[in-house]
Amino acid sequence: MSGQARTNRTDSATQLAQEEIDSILSGGGALEDDALQPEPEAEQEASRLLYGRADSYERLPMAEVVFERLSRILAGSLRNLFQDNVEVRLTRLASRRLADSFAEIAPMALLGVFRAREWDNLGLIHVDAMTVSNLTEILLGGRRVAAATGQLPKPVTSISRNLTERLIRVVLHDLRNSFAPICDVTFDFERTETDPRFATIGRNSGVALTARLSLHSAGRNCMIDIILPFATLEPVRELLLQQFMGEKFGRDSIWESHLAEELWHTDIELEAVLDEQTMKLGAVMDLRVGDIIPINAPRGSDVTLRCGSVDLFAGRLGVRHGRLAAEIRGWISRERE
Repeated sequence: MSGQARTNRTDSATQLAQEEIDSILSGGGALEDDALQPEPEAEQEASRLLYGRADSYERLPMAEVVFERLSRILAGSLRNLFQDNVEVRLTRLASRRLADSFAEIAPMALLGVFRAREWDNLGLIHVDAMTVSNLTEILLGGRRVAAATGQLPKPVTSISRNLTERLIRVVLHDLRNSFAPICDVTFDFERTETDPRFATIGRNSGVALTARLSLHSAGRNCMIDIILPFATLEPVRELLLQQFMGEKFGRDSIWESHLAEELWHTDIELEAVLDEQTMKLGAVMDLRVGDIIPINAPRGSDVTLRCGSVDLFAGRLGVRHGRLAAEIRGWISRERE
């Protein structure tokens, strides 16, 4: 009897309630519903510790100007390629981890890997499967109507791959022209991949600048993603940090004209240097009120007209209407360092 009672007490002690079993299987303790969800701040802090901080693209003001310029240039280039009007819009420009960008890549997409020759690093152009299908239809003279919604993309063939590579080369050429006002860089197309595992351009935890371009032509919508890791942009980071007004990379004609007009009305002080003497510090300290310092500048001697610390004109000392005057004889040339 005592052994049976001991066994019953042991079973009751080790028996778990249903809530405890669910808690163990779910991988956590018995928490309330509000505590099951991690706090947003804690989750963001853990993400920063694991993957590093993703720099926002606003820290690179010129990046937005570069890709806006790309959208305008690409519209003209694709018009010649498609033989039809093409509307190109920059729909997204954000800093994301490479792991998040690669997670969005759907099957049957084409990935164009390219190298920035002067920066000695890689970048990626992502063309989704539906864009590949629409691009093939457009370039092969397909129907000029929108494809049916929900249509499955077609498998990638050698023809569609070659046509997509042709599009990628056009985009890389125009991307080079977009960076031209900032720096000279050449983007060399290397290869196309269909598996993101073989299109590695950096660490998954690394941060990349992702630009999404939306194309609309012949009733069809296409989408292109350009992924540039921050490690690739590091050689021109200082240039991309510059802040310029207007769309001409700092050349705003209205502001330049206004500044040029206002400069002509600026007041400056012009000093005529009659004589310069070298004195000992003790002699300077002994000067008192009433002392006379002789100036070795007779009439007709050379004088210098100076603005601040810059010598502008060479002149000759004279008298006009009973006052000392300086006649300007010419500019004083300054040797450039």
